Amino acid sequence: MKAIILAAGKGTRMQPLTEKVPKPLIKVMGKPLIKHILDSLPPAIDELIIVIGYRGDQIREFLGNKHNGINIKYIFQKNTSGTAHALLLCRPFLGKEKFLVLFADDIHGSDGLKNVIKHELALVVSKSKNPEKFGVIITDNENRVIDFEEKPQKPKSNLIFTGIGILDHRIFNYKSSKNITLGEYYLTDMINQLIRDHKVIAEPASLWIPVGYPRDIKRAEKILKNKND
Repeated sequence: MKAIILAAGKGTRMQPLTEKVPKPLIKVMGKPLIKHILDSLPPAIDELIIVIGYRGDQIREFLGNKHNGINIKYIFQKNTSGTAHALLLCRPFLGKEKFLVLFADDIHGSDGLKNVIKHELALVVSKSKNPEKFGVIITDNENRVIDFEEKPQKPKSNLIFTGIGILDHRIFNYKSSKNITLGEYYLTDMINQLIRDHKVIAEPASLWIPVGYPRDIKRAEKILKNKND
């Protein structure tokens, strides 16, 4: 199974740490974020596609062409046109089989990833005390995703999308509208259309540590230290 890691963003919220280093190479517990992600991938993953952009040469130099014997293909996103555009760049290298997609921003638990790939279509979700800051997931009694709201003022749920999904070729039947403010196309737009036509399951995260700002690094290290202890 293929895994796609979207790692092209500039990481502006992480400044000044990202002025000379791409966000996926920011270290938590002495290990770059992207290494945390790769180390959490399930054994079923046998091919990696990494979309790089801002200072992507550093990511390529750090990882090389293989990780634990798995070949890595790099795709360069010239303009940071958003996550939907990044995924579209991968389309020529994907068949009709399902694939795992991850944002290269956060730290995830391996158990959640093992569980999500068992589904045909699924999103990894987590509970949040501040859901209005994220993409909010609404589910029915059978954990089917029935709605997906991006940063709503009045969230209908405390479940949020962690940036991990198991998708397949059907995601490419949908288009993303351009965010006028940022000039980007978001994958969440495509997912929101997908859930209206197909059964998409909400799979609970075993661990999810968002690392969006410099202040989040110490918090992440504290959580990981307590987990390891």
